[in-house]
Amino acid sequence: MSEEYSVSLTDFIKKLNLKNYTPEIDTDKIMITDPDINRPALQLAGFFEHFDTARVQICGNVEHAYLADMHTREENIEIFDKLFSFPIPCLVFCRNIEPYDFIIEAGKKHGIPVLSSGSATSAFVHESVRWLHEELAPRISIHAVLVDVFGEGVLIMGDSGIGKSEAALELIKRGHRLVADDVVEIKKISDDQLIGQSPEITRHFIELRGIGIIDVKTMFGVECVKLSQEIDLVIKLEEWNKDANYDRLGLEDSYVEFLGNKITKHSIPIRPGRNLAIIVESAAVNHRQKKMGYNAAQEFYKRVTENLAKNSQ
Repeated sequence: MSEEYSVSLTDFIKKLNLKNYTPEIDTDKIMITDPDINRPALQLAGFFEHFDTARVQICGNVEHAYLADMHTREENIEIFDKLFSFPIPCLVFCRNIEPYDFIIEAGKKHGIPVLSSGSATSAFVHESVRWLHEELAPRISIHAVLVDVFGEGVLIMGDSGIGKSEAALELIKRGHRLVADDVVEIKKISDDQLIGQSPEITRHFIELRGIGIIDVKTMFGVECVKLSQEIDLVIKLEEWNKDANYDRLGLEDSYVEFLGNKITKHSIPIRPGRNLAIIVESAAVNHRQKKMGYNAAQEFYKRVTENLAKNSQ
């Protein structure tokens, strides 16, 4: 099941390298739950209808100039007293703008942190939204292995003991990178992007039955591990069934759905003598070719139909 997540204002301040003008306020207890931001232009003009109070509030040169030119000090004090009466997470000034003393005092009065950033407003907005969307993204945990194969994120699934970790180890020896073994945390960053990573407790470790736990980072080097990876392809390992009808051409894609996003899936039957690492590599390269506009199955089908048409003449 996916859950609603939050991030503390303390983490937000550290990540964005913000200066805090109200250090007496405990930012550990202030949680951000909305990944979007708001520039309170209408609110500074006194319009508070449809005000989204869960969002981080950001002011730049425009808002600062408006405060200086359009209101008296008394009017500004009244505006910020009303603004800070709402449970907003914080107010951030960009471009190293020094907030007026009455803004800091209003923040202290209502328990709303007043912060500043040296970044340009547009750059700060972009980075804030990007980071918050990643941190607050819907997520699930599944039993699988995630590897980076030629830049493609390949999620290897299958029943316990079928050989997922062994396939990952062979891929690592062939120069590819491990992201997660056994448990993969999947985040939905957007409607077409899923990011997978390992829980911190199992990061860089692989479990091999009969041997135990091995540390991939220590054994093979830092170039063989990766913290996170977009999921592009799913490989489902299955026990070989001689009566099953396996896809031999690949003209029609199969999909598996995570958090509402569809990912291309290949079901690979397992039997002695099959080199899983080479199969996974081939699947990853073939998937990349399809994204670049070339489909080998369709090209083969086209040649066959053209040859049949030529022979029938």
